[in-house]
Order: sequence, then C-alpha cells, then structure tokens
Amino acid sequence: MLPRPLLTSTFALSYRKIPVLAIGREIYCDTSLIIEALENFFPASQGWGTVYPKFEGLDEWTYKGLVRGFASFWTDKPLFRSTTGLIPSRVWSSSFGTDRAQLIGHALDPSKLASKIPQNLANLDLHLSLLEPTFSKPGAWAVPTKTPSLADISLYYQLRWGVDIAAGRGVYDLSGGGTGDAEEDVVGEVFNEGRYPGLWAWFHAFETYISTLPDPQTTVPSSSTTWIETLRQTPLLADEQLLVPTAVEQHPSLDKQRGLVKGVSVSVAPDDTGRDNPTVGTLVKIGVEEVIIQPSEKAELDVRVHFPRLGFVVKVVEGAKL
Repeated sequence: MLPRPLLTSTFALSYRKIPVLAIGREIYCDTSLIIEALENFFPASQGWGTVYPKFEGLDEWTYKGLVRGFASFWTDKPLFRSTTGLIPSRVWSSSFGTDRAQLIGHALDPSKLASKIPQNLANLDLHLSLLEPTFSKPGAWAVPTKTPSLADISLYYQLRWGVDIAAGRGVYDLSGGGTGDAEEDVVGEVFNEGRYPGLWAWFHAFETYISTLPDPQTTVPSSSTTWIETLRQTPLLADEQLLVPTAVEQHPSLDKQRGLVKGVSVSVAPDDTGRDNPTVGTLVKIGVEEVIIQPSEKAELDVRVHFPRLGFVVKVVEGAKL
C-alpha cells in the first residue's frame, strides 16, 4: 500500500506494484522483466541458476516464449484474478480496500466481493482442471525438465498465495494491521489430493525442492543507508548493455511514428491496474520488449527505470518536445 517512501524518495518511482529490482542504479519493474534481467546478468553459463533449464531430450528446442506467456497471460491474469477473489471481505473493509480502490480506479464493496467467493472458487476449480493432466505423471514438472522452470514458479506462487490468503494467513500485514490473521481452510474443498492428485503431488514436490535451495537473502535494517551509498557509487550501464537481449531489434519505424524517440518526455503505466500512477521521465532507450526512462522527479539517487512493454502503455507526454 501507499505510501512507499523508499521507492519514491530513493528512486522517484511512482510505480505501484512489487517486486522491484535494483542492479546498481538500473531499476527493473515487473516480474516479467526482472526475470529476464537476472537471466541476462547472472547467466547459467557462469554457474548461476536458471528458470529455463534444458528440455529433456530436446535441448535445442527453446520453450522460453511459451513459458513466459504461461506466466504472463495465465497465472498472472485469470488465475490471479481467481485467487485475489478469495481475499476475506474484512480485508477489503480495511485501509487495504481503500488503497486498492485507488489502484483499480473504482470503489470496492466488501459485501459484494464476499458474495463472489463461491464463483471465484469455481473459477479456481476450472483452472486446476485444465492444469491437472500436465501433472498426471508422478515427479513431472510443468515442462519436462530436470529442475523446475518459470512455469512451476509462477504457478506455485499463485496457488500458495491463494491458499494462504483465502485462509486469512498474512492478512494482518496485507491490511497494514487493519485486520487479524486467521486459519480457515477455504480452498481445501477445491484443491485437495483426492480431486487433483497430480497437482497435489507436484505442489508438495515443488515445496520440497525449494526447501533444499540456499537462501542468500539478507535483510537490511530500515535505519541503514549503507546500501544507498553503495548504489550511488555504482556506474550506470553502457548504452549497448541497457536492453535485455531479445529475438529481434526494435522495429525501425513504428515507435518513431508515435514520437517515442530518445530524449522525449514519456509516461509509463500498467495497462490494467495502477494506470493512475504513471512514472514520468525522459526516454533513454526503447526496444521491442523494454523501455528505459530517467525519472523527472528528483530523488536521492540518479537512476534509470526499466519497464517491460508487455502489459504496459508508453505514451509521449502531451506537449513534450525534444
């Protein structure tokens, strides 16, 4: 929920959603682009992990585009709407509901949302039915790879979050202390071992897998500013390194026809929720899948902000001139 002073005062970032990734003073927004940045700067060829492990028996086939589409257009859209629809009504009555009304762009009625929970459970049941055949073979991941891929990660996150939020776990933090946590098995009538044995086995196998991975996370005390000074001393990327690699270069004329050229003032905002909180700045570079701007607002750090073009709208600010 707003306010988020760390993002706004440090990076001049009005973007509403999380996570946000900082690699030096290059700031990456939206999970879809964050993943590609991590894959680019920390490649498997140098010993890092990957969310695109090789496809069993067909290493030359690149399934990356299909998995990215699965994550962006299935788990992050209709499946997410179903799990979000399971949020307890008391959460919508808190300041979280007020905040999300601003994010979505219209008022929210807690009682009406509560009445839709059975429909959202039915929608979840539909998604699980579509997914179950993929996991009919014991020990299978979403894509036949030796280790989980982005498909497994994105699907697991939505299911884990949906199960927990429907039960009332974590709602105290979600609502900013506006309502308390609970333990109510809401999703169990739909997602259980008897109804979906393949998905159930996969779900718990994935949890076992991630429990074996090292946890490199370090929590920095809120009072510490050392990380800000570290970022301040980090050089910005060279022009040729700015965009994550893509299959093709930027189209030679389409962006120019819309006035999207280096140096112009633009706004960038999601195409679904959060449209009323665009990030405005000077266009630094634009590619077929990514746009980079330097925020107009002053902040503690001089940064460049990277957005994916998928799921975002980039517009020239009215009256802007080079």
